Amino acid sequence: MSGMSEAEKNFRSRAAELNRILNHAAYAYYALDAPELTDAEFDRLLVELQGIEAAHPELIVPESYTQRVGGYVSEQFEPVVHAARMYSIDDAMNLEELDAWLARTDEALGASKTHPVAYTCELKIDGLGIALTYTEGQLVRGATRGDGATGENVTANALTIKDIPRALAPAGLARLRDGDAHLSLEVRGEVYMPKHSFVRLNEDADAAGKQPFANPRNAAAGSLRQKDPKVTAHRDLETFMYAIADEAPLQVDSQWKFLTWLRDCGFSVNTRAARCVSAQEVHDFCKRALEERSELDYDIDGVVVKVDSFAYQEELGFTSRAPRWAIAFKFPPEEKQTVLREIRIQVGRTGVLTPVAEFDPVVVAGSTIARATLHNIDEIHRKNVREGDTIIVHKAGDVIPEIVRPVLEKRPLNSKPFMMPTVCPSCGSPVVKEEGEVAYRCVSIDCPAQATERLIHWGSRKAMDIDGLGEELVNKLVANGILSDVADFYDKLTVSDIAELPTGRFYETDTDGHLSGDPIPTGLTIAEKIMAQIQESKTRGLARVLFGIGIRHVGANMAALLAQHFHSIQELQLATEEQMAAISGVGPKMAKSIKEFFLIPENIAVLERLRAAGVVMEEMDVASDIPQTLSGLTFVLTGTFERHTRDEAGALLKERGAKVSGSVSKKTSFVVAGEAAGSKLTKAVSLGVPVLSEADLEHIFETGEVPGVSA
Repeated sequence: MSGMSEAEKNFRSRAAELNRILNHAAYAYYALDAPELTDAEFDRLLVELQGIEAAHPELIVPESYTQRVGGYVSEQFEPVVHAARMYSIDDAMNLEELDAWLARTDEALGASKTHPVAYTCELKIDGLGIALTYTEGQLVRGATRGDGATGENVTANALTIKDIPRALAPAGLARLRDGDAHLSLEVRGEVYMPKHSFVRLNEDADAAGKQPFANPRNAAAGSLRQKDPKVTAHRDLETFMYAIADEAPLQVDSQWKFLTWLRDCGFSVNTRAARCVSAQEVHDFCKRALEERSELDYDIDGVVVKVDSFAYQEELGFTSRAPRWAIAFKFPPEEKQTVLREIRIQVGRTGVLTPVAEFDPVVVAGSTIARATLHNIDEIHRKNVREGDTIIVHKAGDVIPEIVRPVLEKRPLNSKPFMMPTVCPSCGSPVVKEEGEVAYRCVSIDCPAQATERLIHWGSRKAMDIDGLGEELVNKLVANGILSDVADFYDKLTVSDIAELPTGRFYETDTDGHLSGDPIPTGLTIAEKIMAQIQESKTRGLARVLFGIGIRHVGANMAALLAQHFHSIQELQLATEEQMAAISGVGPKMAKSIKEFFLIPENIAVLERLRAAGVVMEEMDVASDIPQTLSGLTFVLTGTFERHTRDEAGALLKERGAKVSGSVSKKTSFVVAGEAAGSKLTKAVSLGVPVLSEADLEHIFETGEVPGVSA
């Protein structure tokens, strides 16, 4: 290096530093599902490295990040060699770079005004790449993208994703070339987590005092790569498929027709795609996608533009890391600066103290945000944020407000690190932090903040399902001193208590159209309906009571499992931790939590009042007096129904002795298909399983008989 100029040394040093940062960040992103850089920061550094190497080709080395396809293969799963390399796609960071690529591609293919090159534009889903292998039309393997050449065998987890077909539909198989139906096909796409599922997952993590996921992409990656498929099954993952390792067996000659073939096979295919024949049409698609991204229930970070013709794709070929026939137009990051004014502490239903940042309002992704959860003290330390900081905010998954980082050069000189309080801000009780957990908790059962959340939870759909008992009503009943614990619903609350509450919704309007006057009371009619719902909730049974009383770590599914093993709340109370932990899925930690709940005198007092008020705390046998006319039959419900949700319909079938399954097999007796029935209907037809309509379903509910089958 002695003969190098100072500038050359600087370029070489910077390239080495960029490679170190990018490779480390990629490892954290792909292998650990714990990103350390935002997508925008990563892309900026990569573009800088590409610029240095373009100006100084002698600095390009095999281990440079620009020469990698991307991704990592974990040692946790069996390695899988892909049928063909899963390439990365080069990025266009703005419309100018996109136009330059379109111009180069048009020129290479000899495009003209009379013979334009067609492009297929697809949304760039921000998820985890997956390759699904089908042999003789049956799913035999699912693998992650890995490093592009080798992925991870996640077949058991892929089988839990509801929209992945177990078998290719006949309509798709019919469009394979003669004799190719027996071949193995590797279909590729993206596994993602819908935004609403991501929100719920992080809410559950917060309630449990666990580290939240950074964004839906990492939540999807972490969920697909679970050692236990049962965890994956509860994460609400979905897919969009868009590629194949080898298109030779297909009777299609373009990407646009290929997307139709995927739908015919039963795959989920993103409907927001378009075939474009000019740069302007491509521009319009990208602009539309950017405007509509906040409306989608999944995260996208750009648009993938592909040469439509497979013949043209073959003619253009590949570079060492990416196809020449495709490019990804990356959306500009929407990040805004604002000032963090205060970190407040919220107390949740389970007593967890959650720090929440309150900052000057700022418009991000189409709406104004002024607060964002900081989850826990570890997250505050990791992000190094303080009150008074100028901060950069965005919306994770275009939904959840999130602080990205502080602008350290603007930090006030007198700023101090944030400390968690030692007493609960709601009741003044001591705050504890259990060993091995990140959450701080208030342990007082009399804490007002917890009381309100516990009361709302008790009336929620999966708990006691008290219709009309919303957050607004409960808050007012608590504020007026009428409610303090769940037993108050049954031995203290009266119709007049509810009837006299102001609704806060109906006011008089003056001549200028302004609201004025006193709020109108809830009224006797509504109050009587709510009280009737409360009385009806007494018969919901043990499982709902166990979920409703809010024992730590006991969710709705676990409450149902406990109710199956311990037929009354007395039996559960008398059970030892060892007896509870012996149940599959419970474990020592949950058993200890349950036992501790029953050791608190205040909790026992509430349960005794519930019992005295007539709340049933035994296992319910709701089907004992209903003829079991569907015993031995297995039903699968798919699509949407007008008169019932799928859960309600399933419960009604079970009352008559039927088994309700989530997947179709040769053992399925009937598939009931509602509106927008998907891959389950396709599979039922392919297996010859009888298909019933919603009208048939209503006939079953009325008569207990399957039309044309039961006597």
